[in-house]
Formats: sequence, structure tokens, C-alpha cells
Amino acid sequence: MSNILAGLFEPHSDYKKLEADLEDSGFGNSEYIVYLNEDNHHSPYMVSVAVKEHQIDNAKNVFNQNTVMKTYLFENMSLEQANYTTLKNFISARNKAEIHNSPDVRIKGSTMGMDSEVKF
Repeated sequence: MSNILAGLFEPHSDYKKLEADLEDSGFGNSEYIVYLNEDNHHSPYMVSVAVKEHQIDNAKNVFNQNTVMKTYLFENMSLEQANYTTLKNFISARNKAEIHNSPDVRIKGSTMGMDSEVKF
């Protein structure tokens, strides 16, 4: 079974160029899917590519040349299983599970605080 490499791309990148780059790199037309939002042509889009172990770096390089924002590798998944809703749910679950960097936390040292003059 193959693996799926999915990438989320910037809205201003050209998906036609990405398709041409994938095909120039040896991927057939039937080995990738471009998911476009037809309502808004200036929104981010997603691409999934069926890759074997030795093709992962090649596909990542093509993605990086075409302004990929984030890539996700799904192992033991076929292209038939890689519909938009399924990938979106897997990506959402992975993002929720990631530990994101927290902002710098400053701990304030102790001060005199309240003293005996405060009355309740």
C-alpha cells in the first residue's frame, strides 16, 4: 500500500505549475489530487500525492518549490481513501494533538503584597 503526502498551499501559488512540476518529477496524472475551493479562487488549497518510500523526498521538494505552508505524511493510505473530508479530519486531529510553542511566560517575583493595614 502506498503513502499519501498532503500539502496545504498558499492562495497565491499556481496549482497548474504545481501539477506540471509533479508530472515533470515522475508522478503521473492519476497519482495526485488537487483540492480547490470553487467559491473562492484566492483561498489556500490542498494537494495529495500517492508516494512510495523512495518518492517522499522528491514530492516534498516539489511542494517546497511551490510555497507549501505545511506537509503531512499519511502512511498505509491509498489515493482512493484520500478524499478531502478524510484528509481534513486527519489533519485537524494531528494539529490538535501537536504541542504548540507557548508564549514566553514571565513569573513575577514576590513583593510585599498585602500587609496588616488592609482590613476586610
